[in-house]
Amino acid sequence: DEATDPSISEENWECIQRFCDQVNADTEGPLFALRLLAHKIQSPQEEEALHALTVLETCVNNCGDRFHSEMAKFRFLNELIKVLSPKYYGIWSSEKVKSRVTEVIFSWTVWFPQEVKIQDAYQMLKKQGIVKEDPKLPEDKILPPPSPRPQNSIFDTDEEKSKLLARLLKSSHPDDLQAANRLIQSVIKEEQEKSAQVSRRVNTISEVSENVKHMDELLENYGRHELSPADQETLQALFQRCEKLRPLLFRLASEAVADEEALAEILQANDKLSRALGQYRQVVASQ
Repeated sequence: DEATDPSISEENWECIQRFCDQVNADTEGPLFALRLLAHKIQSPQEEEALHALTVLETCVNNCGDRFHSEMAKFRFLNELIKVLSPKYYGIWSSEKVKSRVTEVIFSWTVWFPQEVKIQDAYQMLKKQGIVKEDPKLPEDKILPPPSPRPQNSIFDTDEEKSKLLARLLKSSHPDDLQAANRLIQSVIKEEQEKSAQVSRRVNTISEVSENVKHMDELLENYGRHELSPADQETLQALFQRCEKLRPLLFRLASEAVADEEALAEILQANDKLSRALGQYRQVVASQ
């Protein structure tokens, strides 16, 4: 109650820290804490809800695996969704609170990519049009990466950035805290780009594999003169699509030069594609 007191405008960091300590000390701490926080975040008093969200984010960064495990369950995520949904409290929750809840869930999709339920909850909000676009996290709000962070985070692989972030976060100077936040935002953007790159590679390699398999089947029938006009059109369309996939594979290969495993997958897909295109030319030309 003290940590989320709506009558005070500034965060009571002493109370927030005591709350985190209690969560860590009690076996059932994360479960009880999230029940209490859900109730406070749904408060009709804007200031109380905003304070509760600050407490929630502080717990995420200080209360470890047990807390992360509980917050990533639909039981708690649904309570946050109710604040945004017009079917529940979204009709009277303030825009400021709804915006902040959206930021919190979005930031978790970045820092906890392995938590499928968080990803599903956020995508559902987008599909329903409740979230229209990914929020731009404000520069004056500190969102240090929680511990443990996702594996292969840039902070894990870039020692200089990691040391710089640790130094900035220890500072009490506002400029240093803003610099820390800008650094975190740049890393979030970098990791999102990295994730998008992986997604493009996986999708392209999958498409190559499916197209080549389909082409092989059609070419076999083509050689036996057993292909209908509709299938002949499909075969030609597949050939044209596969030709367009080649430059895309080259681009992906140039992006993956530092990742031997990814590069090997791309080159293997390119070999399959080259063989299928060559076979198409040979079979169709011979007919």
